[in-house]
Amino acid sequence: MTDNEHTNHSADKAPDQAASIQDKQARIPDRLPVMPLRDAVVFPFMALPLTISSKRFIKIIDDVMETEQSMFAISMIHAPKRDEEWSPGPDDVHHTGSVVTVVKMMRMPDDSVQCIVHGVSRCKLSDFTQPDPYMTAAVTPLEEDEPDANDQELQALAHNLRENFGKFSEASGSVPAEFVMMVLNINDLNRLADVLSTVGNITPDDRQRVLETVDLRERLNLVNRLLLKTLEVVEIGKKIQSKVKDSMDKTQREYVLREQMKQIQEELGERDEKSVEVEDFRKKIEAAQMPEEANKAALRELDRLMRMPPSAAEYNVIRTYLEWLTELPWSKSTDDNLDLKNAQKVLDTDHYGLEKVKDRILEFLAVRRLKENMKSPILCFVGPPGVGKTSMGRSIANAMGRQFTRMSLGGVRDEAEIRGHRRTYVGALPGRLIHSLRRAGANNPVIMMDEVDKIGNDFRGDPASALLEVLDPEQNIDFLDHYLDVPFDLSRTLFIVTANVLHTIPDALRDRLEVIEIPGYIEKEKMEIAKRYLIPRQTDANGLPAKHISFQDAALRHIISQYTAEAGVRNLEREIGRVCRKVARDYSMGKKQKVAVTPAKVEKYLGKPRRQPSKAERLSVPGVAIGMAWTPVGGDILFIEANAMPGAKRLTLTGKLGDVMKESAQIALTCVRANAKKLGVPEDFHEKNDIHIHVPAGAIPKDGPSAGVTLFTALVSLLTGRRVRSDMSMTGEISLRGQVLPVGGIKEKVLAAHRAGVKVILLPEKNKVDYEEVPAEVRKQLKAHFLKNLDQLVKLAFEEEQGKKGAGKVREIIKKHGGAGGKKQPVKQQVAKDK
Repeated sequence: MTDNEHTNHSADKAPDQAASIQDKQARIPDRLPVMPLRDAVVFPFMALPLTISSKRFIKIIDDVMETEQSMFAISMIHAPKRDEEWSPGPDDVHHTGSVVTVVKMMRMPDDSVQCIVHGVSRCKLSDFTQPDPYMTAAVTPLEEDEPDANDQELQALAHNLRENFGKFSEASGSVPAEFVMMVLNINDLNRLADVLSTVGNITPDDRQRVLETVDLRERLNLVNRLLLKTLEVVEIGKKIQSKVKDSMDKTQREYVLREQMKQIQEELGERDEKSVEVEDFRKKIEAAQMPEEANKAALRELDRLMRMPPSAAEYNVIRTYLEWLTELPWSKSTDDNLDLKNAQKVLDTDHYGLEKVKDRILEFLAVRRLKENMKSPILCFVGPPGVGKTSMGRSIANAMGRQFTRMSLGGVRDEAEIRGHRRTYVGALPGRLIHSLRRAGANNPVIMMDEVDKIGNDFRGDPASALLEVLDPEQNIDFLDHYLDVPFDLSRTLFIVTANVLHTIPDALRDRLEVIEIPGYIEKEKMEIAKRYLIPRQTDANGLPAKHISFQDAALRHIISQYTAEAGVRNLEREIGRVCRKVARDYSMGKKQKVAVTPAKVEKYLGKPRRQPSKAERLSVPGVAIGMAWTPVGGDILFIEANAMPGAKRLTLTGKLGDVMKESAQIALTCVRANAKKLGVPEDFHEKNDIHIHVPAGAIPKDGPSAGVTLFTALVSLLTGRRVRSDMSMTGEISLRGQVLPVGGIKEKVLAAHRAGVKVILLPEKNKVDYEEVPAEVRKQLKAHFLKNLDQLVKLAFEEEQGKKGAGKVREIIKKHGGAGGKKQPVKQQVAKDK
C-alpha cells in the first residue's frame, strides 16, 4: 500500500530513455508483482513519486530494484487506513493499471521508502494470485490508437484541449511555465491526453477512467470535459473570492474562509455533515414509498431540519421522528405461503391436538388464496397456562411464511403504551405496536398480544379502549399513533390475542375478537406431547445423548397423575426436566448405561408423590357432595360439606365464598325447605337447627352460580341421611322453582372430573351441546345425565342401599337435639356415633 505525496507527473524524457521504455514494453514478463496505489494513478511514459510504509510492499520495491524488473501499479477502489497492514484482493483494486519501473529509491529514517516510478505501458489484469510474500498477477498490454495526422477531428479535439488548458493555466495562476511549454510541445496525442488528465483538481477516480479509456477520440473528449469542469470550478472560486473580499475585514477573515469553503463545497456538489444527513433522509423518504399524507409530513419535517442549526434543542427531536418514519415498513411485506398442505404439516409438526385452532388458520389461508385483499381476522386464544397459546402463534407465522413478533400486555396501564406519546413530551416515542412493526420489518407480520385479560387502567388512560381501534378490521386501516401523527395501515397484519379468562376483558373489546377456546389436555394428549416434544427438548437441554434415556408409559402417567395438576403441560415439562437432570448427574459421574424411567425411578428422582389423584373416594357420611368448578388454570372438582346442629335458623357459609355462591346456597336451602315433605326431610328442621356449609380449600376464593345443584344435593344428603354416590360429580345453577339452569365452562369441568376419576356426571339439559365439545375418548369413559329439574337430581344423586333407615336416624337426632337445652352435637358426628 502506497502514499502518493506528489501528484505532479513528468512526461519529458530523453530519447535514450524513451527507447529503453519501448524495449521494456516489448519484454513485459508473464507475471509481475502488484503494487496497489492509494489515491494515485500512473500513466505510461510519466513519472510519479511514491512513499511506501507497508513492509509487504517495501519488499516488492527491494526485489524489483535487485532484479531490475518491472511491477504492475494499480489504483485501489477502497483504500484502508494509512497505518493498516492490508492485503487487497481482486475486488479491492481496479483491473486496469500501468506496468512501471523503479527509477530511484531512498530509505527514510522512519523505515519507509520513497521512490520514483516511471510508466511503461497500459495493461489489464488477467489473472490474480496472492502468495507470500506479496501478490503477483498476469497482465495483458492494451494497444493504444495510433493518431492519424490527416484526421481533422482528432486535430480539432487536440487544439481545443490545448486551448482549454491555456485558459486553465491563466485562470489558476499556479501552473509552472515549464509545464505549459512542455504541454505545447507534446505531439503525441495519446501522451497529451494522459498528461492533461493530471492537472488541477481532477479526482483519482476520473484519472482512472482516463487510464481505462483506450480509444483516443473518447479519451480526448473525456479529458476535455474534465478540464472544462476544473476550469469552471476555478472561475467560480475566483468569483466567490471576489465577492467575499469586498466585505472582508481583519476581524472577519476566519468567517470568510469558512464561507469560501462552504461555497466551494456547494459548487462541487459536496456537503457538510448536516447537508449529508438531510440528503440521506431525502433518499430514505423516497425509498420508503410512504402514503401521501405520511410523505408530506416527512418532507415538511425535513424542510424544518434543513433550516435549523444542529445545536438547536429541537434538531434531535425532528431527526428521531424522521428516523422512525423512514424505518417503518410502509410498503414492505412478505409473500404469504398459501400452500395448505405445507401449513397443515407445519402446524401438526409443532403442536399435537388443538384442532380448532389449526382448522381456523387453514380456513384463513384458503380464503386468502381465493381473495387476496381480504381483511385479517382478530383471533383470541383463551385457555389456561401451558396449553400452547403463544407457541401456536409462532407456528402460524412459520406456516404462513410471515414475520412473528410478540408484545405482552400484562400489567399495562398507560394508553401511551399502545398509541404512543405525543411529540410535545420530552422523551416521546411511538407505542408498542409501532415498535413491533419496525422490529418485524414488514407490514403484514403476525403480532401476538399476550395476556390481554390482565390489562389495567388508571389516571393515565385505558389501554383496553386504545386496543378497540387496533383490533377492529374496519378501523385499523388508518391506525393513528400519537407520536407519528400519520395513519398506518394495519389491515394486512394478523393479530392473535391470548387470555386465560374472558370475563375480565371489556365487552366492547371482546366483541371484536374471534374467540377460540383451548381448554386443556387429557392424559392421552399429555403423554403424546411429552413423547413428541417435552422429552426430546429436555434431553437436549440437559446435554444427554438422545438414546440414553427413555420413559415408560406408566412412568409418564405416574408423573401426570401424582406430580402435576394442570390443564397444560408446563409443570409436566418441569418434572421431566428434573428427571433428566438427575440422570445427567449420574451420567457425568461415569454411569453410562441407558436409563429406562419407571414409576419406581420417578419416585426415586422426584420424591414421594406430592398429590394423590383427586378421585372421588366413597363418602362415608351424608352431607358431602362433589361439584365441578371452572378456574383460570383449567377445571377442578370441589367437595361441598354440609352439617347441622341445634340452633336458631342460622345459615353459616365458609370457604371464602363470593356473593353469587352465597346466594346459590340461600336458594338451595329455600328449595329444600319448600320441598321438605317430598324429599323426606322434617318440615321443622330449620326452626331449631343451624346449617353450616363449608367448601374446602378455605384460602382459595370461590364464586359463581354453577354450585347450586351441588349445594342442594349436600343439604338433602345431610337432612335425609342418604350418601351421595362417590363416583359422581355435578354442576348447574338452580332456580327457586326447582329448575336446573345452564352454566359455562363445561368442557374444562368435565375434563377435570375425568382427571379426578369420576365416572358419572350430572349436567344441565341445556348444556348438552357444550358436552359434545368434550373429546370423544373422554365421553366414552363417562356416563352423563342431563337434568331439567331437581326431581331428576334427587333420583340420580344418591346411593340406593341406604333405604329409609338413615333418613329416620337423622330425623330422630334432629328431633332429639332440637331443643335449646340439649347438648349441641353435629348431626354428622352423631350419626356415626349411633351406628
